[in-house]
Amino acid sequence: MKKIYIFFFLLVGFTNLYGQELEIKEELTNEEDEIIDLLLGEESIEDFIKSATNIQFLYFTVDYNNNTYFSGRDIGTDQFNTNPQISYINSNGFFAGLSSIYFSQFSPKWDYVAATVGYGKNFGKDKKYRWTSSYAKYFFTDNTDDNPFKNAFSLGLEVDNKSKTLGTELTTTYLFGDDESFQIVSSSYAQIDLHKSKNYHLKFRPQLNIIVADQTIQLAQINNGSISYITNNDFGLLNTQLQVPLQLNVSDFDFEFGFTVNVPSPLEGESNLGITTNFNFSIGYLLEL
Repeated sequence: MKKIYIFFFLLVGFTNLYGQELEIKEELTNEEDEIIDLLLGEESIEDFIKSATNIQFLYFTVDYNNNTYFSGRDIGTDQFNTNPQISYINSNGFFAGLSSIYFSQFSPKWDYVAATVGYGKNFGKDKKYRWTSSYAKYFFTDNTDDNPFKNAFSLGLEVDNKSKTLGTELTTTYLFGDDESFQIVSSSYAQIDLHKSKNYHLKFRPQLNIIVADQTIQLAQINNGSISYITNNDFGLLNTQLQVPLQLNVSDFDFEFGFTVNVPSPLEGESNLGITTNFNFSIGYLLEL
C-alpha cells in the first residue's frame, strides 16, 4: 500500500558538530588543549593566538538508530538507519566534511552523500557567543528529479555559559535546487558531569530541539520501497524533539547511548500523529593531523 509521509530534510549538521564538545585526553600538550578550548569557546582568541598556530583534526563518527522517523512521524516502515561521517576541523574556524545515510528498507539503501564546508568564530564578552555558516551539497543515489533540494545554506548563532553546562543555538537553513524552502531549528542543552577523571569523562547531556519549517520541504511517497516526492506549502511547527544521551569520552574516543522522543505537530490534512521514540548509539574518534 502506498504511504505518504512528510520528509524533513535531514541536514547532517556540521554546524552542530562544530558546536559540540570534543573531549581530548589530558595527556595532550598544552598547545593542543588550548586549541580544543578555542573550538569549544572556553578560551579567548587572544590567548589562543599567543599559544598556537594552525592545528588540524579529523573526526570520524558512526551513528546507529534502531528506528527511522521523518519529522518525528512514523511512516509505517520498520527499519534502522546508519549515518557515517568524517569531518575536518581547523583551529582557525574552518570545517568541512562528508557524510551519508543508510536506510535498511529503502531502495536504494544509501540515500545520498553530503559534502559540507563552513566557517565559525567566537565573539562577545568571554567569547561565549559563536556564529557559524555552512554550505552543503547533496548527491542523491537516485538520480531523478524527485529530490528537489540538492543544496543547503545555514547560518547559526550559539550562546553558552562559561562552564559550558548550559547553551542554546538557533540555526536557519535555506534549501534550494529544483525547488526552495526554509527552516529554523532551536536547540538547547544542559550538561551534567557524572564523573570526570584523567582518563575518562562521563556526562548526561539532554537536548531539546524545536523545528519550524516551510512545508514545501517535501512530501514523499513510498511504493514498493521506492521514494518519490511532492511538495506542501505550509509554514509552522514541524516537530518537537527531546534527546537524552549518556556520553562517555575515553582518550580520543567518544561513545554515546541515547533515547529520543518526538512530538510531531500535525500539518494541514494530518491527524492522529503519535509520539515516536528510538534509541541510538554512536562512536567517534578524533585524529590530530
